[in-house]
Amino acid sequence: MTARPSSEGRAVARTQTLLKGQNGIGTVRRTVLPGGLRVVTETLPSVRSATFGIWANVGSRDETPTLNGATHYLEHLLFKGTHKRSALDISSAIDAVGGEMNAFTAKEYTCYYARVLDTDLPLAIDVVCDMLTGSLIREEDVDAERGVILEEIAMTEDDPGDMVHDLFAQTMYGDSPLGRPVLGTVDTINALGADRIRRFWKKHYDPTRLVVAAAGNVDHNKVVRQVRAAFERAGALGHTDAAPIGPRTGTKRIRTAGRVDLVNRRTEQAHVVLGMPGIARTDERRWALGVLNTALGGGMSSRLFQEVREKRGLAYSVYSYTSAFADTGLFGVYAGCRTGQVHDVLRICRDELDKVASEGLTDEEIRRAIGQLSGSTVLGLEDTGAIMNRIGKSELCWGDQMSVDDMLSRIADVTPDDVRAVAQDVLAQRPSLAVIGPLKEKQAARLDEAVA
Repeated sequence: MTARPSSEGRAVARTQTLLKGQNGIGTVRRTVLPGGLRVVTETLPSVRSATFGIWANVGSRDETPTLNGATHYLEHLLFKGTHKRSALDISSAIDAVGGEMNAFTAKEYTCYYARVLDTDLPLAIDVVCDMLTGSLIREEDVDAERGVILEEIAMTEDDPGDMVHDLFAQTMYGDSPLGRPVLGTVDTINALGADRIRRFWKKHYDPTRLVVAAAGNVDHNKVVRQVRAAFERAGALGHTDAAPIGPRTGTKRIRTAGRVDLVNRRTEQAHVVLGMPGIARTDERRWALGVLNTALGGGMSSRLFQEVREKRGLAYSVYSYTSAFADTGLFGVYAGCRTGQVHDVLRICRDELDKVASEGLTDEEIRRAIGQLSGSTVLGLEDTGAIMNRIGKSELCWGDQMSVDDMLSRIADVTPDDVRAVAQDVLAQRPSLAVIGPLKEKQAARLDEAVA
């Protein structure tokens, strides 16, 4: 690690190389600026693009019931104008260079990013840093954006294939921050005002809670200088050796089992999620669970796809998935089918979960899943946006970086015994069920059979 004395008596910036690439390609470096702001970069000299992002260690999990939706609301508002730029100035600055800019809010973090040509990276840095540090959050902007967010909520509710996942989280976590929707509700969004959102912003967007990430044809030292200058101009960077906060921890446990939640709605299909508690994102069993998930419901050759769709034609879409948080997780199986097929689909899915929990997977299924997961991991990291996501999220959520080669090695090292053990731990639990669709009374009464 190297420490560079700063000018004018300011606190030092501490820099280290986290991953050493070959000939500088793929090198990941990290600098902690005074005030606790972290900057991580991955250098890829062979590309002509760069993606710049700022990650905030705040998500819907950090909201009280009355603040539900505030994190996502704030994400929208930071695009509405700063002391330097109007909302049109922000969007047109990136549009004028052919770039793209966006943001997303999750349950445990928020990210703002811009992808541009490498020569336009200083512009992207200035614009995104300005948004994070200089937004006005005016009452009139809050009122105008309220309608946009209410439309977004309505759009989600019009898509039962999306809404059923929110319902499943509520089924598993109940009325807790992890069980509430990221978007908030109509009531909570209507109740939020500029003062409350502004206080939320000032509390959760402290430099110690932020990670700046850049990937592509970037120079680490230049990125650090430009980020530091942008934050200092806004008065948002302290001159102390404040330490960044560590990765999020918690003690959340899922205690629900056998719960069924049904939203009876006139839709063309019934949408179901059958699932159980998963594992935390720091759990070393996550590699084996990834292989299990891929083999069980991760592609056209997976068990669920073959049994439900290929052999019986009961659904068009059927898959399994995992969600991992700091201290807990979910494992779920989704299917969309005609209402008359709901119980057949649920029976087959439950039978396959029980079978894999007791017997494990075949060696061929595991070999195929390892190959599929390895390939999708590499292919999913072929652009600068994906790389920025990887290094930014890794710094925020794990406080460390793992090379792609190390990831592939961990996947390749998964054994049949590893998969069998995690299947017994996860799939043998009593599941819960979320359903959206026009089920008749007798059909609804039979849903308990799937979780018995």
